[in-house]
Amino acid sequence: MATTVLLVLFGVVLVAALLQTAAGFGFALLTMPIAVLLLGVRSAAPLIALVGFTLYVINFVRYRGDLNRRTVLRLALPAILGIPVGVWALGNLPEDVVKAVLGVLLITYALYALARPQAPPLRSDGWIYPVGFASGCLGGAFNTPGPPVIVFGSLQRWPRQEFRSVLQAVFLLNSTLVLVAHLGAGNLTRPVLLGWLTLAPAALLGVLLGSRLDRRLSGEGFRRFVVGMIFVLGVSLLL
Repeated sequence: MATTVLLVLFGVVLVAALLQTAAGFGFALLTMPIAVLLLGVRSAAPLIALVGFTLYVINFVRYRGDLNRRTVLRLALPAILGIPVGVWALGNLPEDVVKAVLGVLLITYALYALARPQAPPLRSDGWIYPVGFASGCLGGAFNTPGPPVIVFGSLQRWPRQEFRSVLQAVFLLNSTLVLVAHLGAGNLTRPVLLGWLTLAPAALLGVLLGSRLDRRLSGEGFRRFVVGMIFVLGVSLLL
């Protein structure tokens, strides 16, 4: 792996880890498109999966004290069922159409949330099961399990620490299953492992900087930051 490529990926991983730590999501949003462009999907997918797994473990440990185990369990069970559905959909449905629909929905929600900050929260817990299933489907298909959970948590007004803790648990579950698949497919090669050792320090530095940013955000500032990230995520899916 060329030195220039590693330097670019080091910077990208650092920024993405900062956003993941401060907002609770955003890592795959930034890293995957650039890594695929520089390395190709066969090298990028297992490499980013390894770095992401490292980051999710660190942030999960940081936020574990605020974890709502009941919420995670109710999300995880349908998510596990949704992952094979997502894998099937990846091979049978047009990827661009699925991503475009998801992108439009996220952008619409973000604009609504920014325009109506006092909108009533979603009180019904019944939505958590289809949200978990949709998360598993997207994780299996595109390695992006976050959007349904992010929107659901935002609508339910989860406290910021609980919000990030639940997200890290969901990401960690998906990442673990994805790594098992890469291991079985023989994708965790020596160059991928060496790249992971090089980029892991960038993830650690991103966590430290993200922690400092987090302390500067008020409750309303955090809400707007999260909504802004949802908007960026929607735009990235359209692009």
